[in-house]
Amino acid sequence: MSVSVKNQIHSFQKQHENRGRLLISCPDQPSIVAAVSAFLLTYEANIIESSQYSTNPEGGTFFIRIEFECPELLSKKDQLEGAFAAIAESFKMNWSLTFVSEMKRMAIFVSKEVHCLREMLWEWQNGDLMSDIAFVISNHEVARDIVAPLGIPYHYIPASKDNRQKVEEEQVKLLKEAGIDVIILARYMQILTPEFVDAFPQKIINIHHSFLPAFVGARPYHRAYQRGVKLIGATSHYVTSDLDEGPIIEQDIMRVDHRDDVDALKKIGRNIERSVLARAVKWHLEDRIIVHGNKTIVF
Repeated sequence: MSVSVKNQIHSFQKQHENRGRLLISCPDQPSIVAAVSAFLLTYEANIIESSQYSTNPEGGTFFIRIEFECPELLSKKDQLEGAFAAIAESFKMNWSLTFVSEMKRMAIFVSKEVHCLREMLWEWQNGDLMSDIAFVISNHEVARDIVAPLGIPYHYIPASKDNRQKVEEEQVKLLKEAGIDVIILARYMQILTPEFVDAFPQKIINIHHSFLPAFVGARPYHRAYQRGVKLIGATSHYVTSDLDEGPIIEQDIMRVDHRDDVDALKKIGRNIERSVLARAVKWHLEDRIIVHGNKTIVF
């Protein structure tokens, strides 16, 4: 990790050492906001940002994200979590309390196409993806020269359908030992087994090179060209055992026409993929996403 990136991270952690975030989903009912606000007031916390949404005020599900400042927050961590559990139980909440200064640890998986990896590394160097990138894993050596100068460990692990189980065992060991919080598939062109996915629920973010649910699988730009599409897009989603059917986090599109051949579609598509993945990862790092069934609520 370069000195400038280390300084950025240190400055961010210092600036946000008293910043916390609450993500909550529960059956909609009166007094949820009042109860959470009163709880935070008990610890002298000041709410900085609050966003909420209900699927239906009568019998629906309520979602809220609260970001707050609290004096000496980290010293109160265990106390806060223990005390809030009682409130959560009374409202039947699914909830998480995160501490902004505790940087999420990220691993990036990549194959031969490096445009999404480059975008991730650029956003990270620029201070727009506040995370600790623990390492990059690849089934090719192509990206090593991009990663190594940044001081990020690079693990070359050749992978194919023939050695998938052995490879995933090695990968899981690396991820567990490093305490990885989120895995980014930056055009990693290997299908993950259900066992691997189940080991990291809602922690694997993929970028799919088409506007899901259209053109699932291989060679989407060739099939899009053959269909004469007028819009192409990209989709970032959480990975589940159902291929390309996990909860969608972010999508974008761009208009094309009959003048664009397959190579032009790929070039346009790569630009969309880069920005869509970067936004999805940023929202995950900022605790802005609640998964609800096979959908996401993004605040």
